Amino acid sequence: MSTKKYYLDGKFIGDGSLAVIAGPCSLESPELGLRVAKCMKRLCDERGLLYVFKASFDKANRTSVHAYRGPGLEKGLEQLDEIKRIAGVPVLTDIHESSQAAPAGEVADILQIPAFLCRQTDLLVAAAKTGRIINVKKAQFLAPEDMQYVAAKCRESGNDNVIFCERGTFMGYHRLVVDMTGLVKMRELGYPVIFDATHSAQRPGGLGGMSGGDYRLAFPLSRAAAGVGIDGVFAETHPNPKEALSDGPNMIPLSMMGEFLDQVLAVHNVSRQFVKENDSDEAKSL
Repeated sequence: MSTKKYYLDGKFIGDGSLAVIAGPCSLESPELGLRVAKCMKRLCDERGLLYVFKASFDKANRTSVHAYRGPGLEKGLEQLDEIKRIAGVPVLTDIHESSQAAPAGEVADILQIPAFLCRQTDLLVAAAKTGRIINVKKAQFLAPEDMQYVAAKCRESGNDNVIFCERGTFMGYHRLVVDMTGLVKMRELGYPVIFDATHSAQRPGGLGGMSGGDYRLAFPLSRAAAGVGIDGVFAETHPNPKEALSDGPNMIPLSMMGEFLDQVLAVHNVSRQFVKENDSDEAKSL
């Protein structure tokens, strides 16, 4: 089945190229957001890649009630709008409640549905009604092929601009394991698939009252995903992850993002030839 593709900022998601969604976990300050956005845009422009800045205005799913969540809807959207305008990049942010969809859709080019909420019908319908691209993270408890029902909710609400995102599956001992076959199964549904590199390297609750992780694992996991075949990579990055207000342990240092992109792109370019050959062979057999 051919994959849908979406035009954004002069390039496509889903046309066989590699899109990049990257930024800090949460919005911390306009200055930090702009620094990351400008750096990542330069790195992606040098490699001919579509770049989308990501950051959350509110991280509602935290281990502790005392954890930093972000500046909130109003101030967060103001920051995203400033980053979008000054850095000249599309932006992505996640929503947790139906009431957030419309205002967030006024600013964000892509609305993201968190993994734990991917079955929430009202949230999906509200996101679909904005007309924006919807990046849906697959829940850890959901089979890859069951994402077809998630897409159907959006499509039947008038918006079929859906992306699937893999972010690892819980195995019960502070680890996330990526089922690489799930990337294949989701892509067979006809939608672009993004691999979430840094959340797949996360250790939920691994530091007691907060999540841990090991950003170094994002490198081999992303190479593996690119080898299987993906339409983009999602990575959280920060100039100094040790000082980040959320998800620091699994965020890639901004200074290492060029190397990260080069590794993923090198494998992607090779695997793309095999994907083309397989698609051609499949077409001949029909």
